[in-house]
Amino acid sequence: MKKCFASLLSAGLLLFAVGMTPVASAEDAAPAAAPAATAPAVAAPAAAAAAPAEAAAPAVVPNKGDTAWMIVATLLVIMMSIPGLALFYGGLVRSKNMLSVLMQVMMIFSLVTVLWFIYGYSLAFTEGGSFFGSFDRLFMKGMTPDSPGATFSKGVVIPEMIFACFQATFAAITCGLIVGAFAERIKFSAVMLFIAIWFTFSYVPIAHMVWFWPGPDAFVDAAAAEKATAASGWLFQKGALDFAGGTVVHINAAVAGLVGAIMVGKRIGLGREAMAPHSLTLTMVGASLLWVGWFGFNAGSALEANGSASLAFANTLLATAGAVMSWTFAEWILKGKPSMLGAASGAVAGLVAITPAAGFVGLMGGLIIGLLAGVTCLWGVNSLKRMLGADDSLDVFGVHGVGGILGAILTGVFAAPSLGGTGIYDYVANAVAPEYSIGGQVWIQFQAVLTTIIWSGIVAFIAYKITDMVVGLRVTEEEEREGLDISSHGETAYHS
Repeated sequence: MKKCFASLLSAGLLLFAVGMTPVASAEDAAPAAAPAATAPAVAAPAAAAAAPAEAAAPAVVPNKGDTAWMIVATLLVIMMSIPGLALFYGGLVRSKNMLSVLMQVMMIFSLVTVLWFIYGYSLAFTEGGSFFGSFDRLFMKGMTPDSPGATFSKGVVIPEMIFACFQATFAAITCGLIVGAFAERIKFSAVMLFIAIWFTFSYVPIAHMVWFWPGPDAFVDAAAAEKATAASGWLFQKGALDFAGGTVVHINAAVAGLVGAIMVGKRIGLGREAMAPHSLTLTMVGASLLWVGWFGFNAGSALEANGSASLAFANTLLATAGAVMSWTFAEWILKGKPSMLGAASGAVAGLVAITPAAGFVGLMGGLIIGLLAGVTCLWGVNSLKRMLGADDSLDVFGVHGVGGILGAILTGVFAAPSLGGTGIYDYVANAVAPEYSIGGQVWIQFQAVLTTIIWSGIVAFIAYKITDMVVGLRVTEEEEREGLDISSHGETAYHS
């Protein structure tokens, strides 16, 4: 109990410390933004900044259809976490650790949601600097049900409140993904403290860097566009494309998970004792819920019920099916039998890889990304995992890291109009830009990937060190052998 109090006290101190964090200055770069309504192309990140009510002149009434769609999309993303991710991970661990994983996912979702509405949303989606926003929305100050939030179309808004809720679910599931890397041997108090630190100093700034911009209505002419771009996040200024979270969600979480797997250490008996998943049935159910919920994740990132959402929806369906096929057939060839675990893992790999590209690439581009994701992530959870030597229990890096990197880079390729993509929308000219450089965009995408890897890795390392000093990272050998369900929570998932 004392350790839990220490953990909560440390988290409270972090809330105070973040208020003292300096904000970096903006840097100039070329904008890359496209409205979903003007063309099938959407070349702006999925998480456009919510426009403050006082800046909206004249007042625009939110479209009821867009608002209804965003409410549904938000519910779908919640379903991805609880129960989707919880059951997917829970089925993959041994039965004695089932409840511990369910508890970690549910508590992380709840903790991050609370922190998001206290300060996370404000630091991620208000104008401040290139790496952090401001405290203008601290404790959601000034936000009402009538406050408008920008979409990707000029003159079109949704309630800022539902935008904040939608983005809260992204933050929560990102943090939840991490626990799969060190499942079955970490302290519950350590999970909570680590997540509070990492969310504050990794998720929030990367979300701001990639997704924050003043909104399309600020791009009225060249001078205004230059000013608006300078006020945007650092990677948005560079023109990085991330429709729904390849960098912000998947690479970000995967790197933190890999660092955690290394620092927490390997499970006792790894390689000598059986550690097979205790219920592939639950894993299949979880994977299916993830796939269904992901339509809200990707299509909802259009922020409107329009053609862009339809494109993201179709890509989420097709690319994922392609990844299931490629993973399963590759495994069948290599191992002699196709497995249910492989099919479920292939689905997640496809979902991860198409996430950054969903609203930017044509259907055949999406299919190619999915097919490549299946075989590449199969390599990631086998050969790459052995090369790294870390006990990434549920292959967080092999699927989310490898798939996220692949998808982010290939977004730069298949977003090209010549390959069926949407191109880059010019909000000043109100048309898709006539020129698109595949090499140039891939280089920008690479910079976004590298920035995310370095940032998340450094923050995660420091956060684990702090957590280890405050509450300790790992349970005792006796507690690990007994299982975290009993030793950490005093209950069991199954009764014989």
